Amino acid sequence: MAATSRPSPAAEPADSFDSADSLARAGSVDSVAESLQPQLSLRERKKIKTRSAIRRATYRLIDRQGYEATTVEQIAEAAEVSPSTVFRYFPTKEDIVLTDEFDPVMLREMRSRPAGETPLESLRYVVTEAARLSLLHAREETLQRTTLIAEVPALRARMMESVAATSRLLCGVLAERAGRPVDLEVRVFAMAVLGALHEASVYWAERGHQDDLLDLVARTMTTLESGLPPTPLH
Repeated sequence: MAATSRPSPAAEPADSFDSADSLARAGSVDSVAESLQPQLSLRERKKIKTRSAIRRATYRLIDRQGYEATTVEQIAEAAEVSPSTVFRYFPTKEDIVLTDEFDPVMLREMRSRPAGETPLESLRYVVTEAARLSLLHAREETLQRTTLIAEVPALRARMMESVAATSRLLCGVLAERAGRPVDLEVRVFAMAVLGALHEASVYWAERGHQDDLLDLVARTMTTLESGLPPTPLH
């Protein structure tokens, strides 16, 4: 779809991020993402709830006994599903921690951004709002998840595959907005942004989450936009 076929800014639907501010504290990233997708069918919502139950069980077990000691069989029992159900939703144990329900939200929000925005401006807004809502409604899960990614080698290794999968989805939207094919430049741009945001989250966790995550996101996007500053900003 060419960029000119998208709605004009005046005709855009209400920002779903704004509607999420009325949520009670959801406690999980999945609950936040689900609330941002009111158009989902009952079947799709059931799938999200199953994935969310598996993730919650995983985080509880990891918090109690550590990542390595937690098995898929234990996760299945805690989530009250079969091990085959766990593997149907998550190909590997690492994917339970690394994936969430925000990809479709990001893609939809990118499509709804004003036509005059640059891709980086649109991504800055979408990513900042997603981070804000995660901290507001699912802070503990967000802290635990980023800590695990920073500390567990298996998760760090698998993370690049997860980033690559999200990048392929993002490429489609970026190309659609620009009215161009998914060429090398689109792929490089998408991977650069997602890779940079991943490094920001690892940096945040490695420093004990003492920094303001929204400030780190802003610094990351500014670096992508302006290049490496001559002197450290902080």
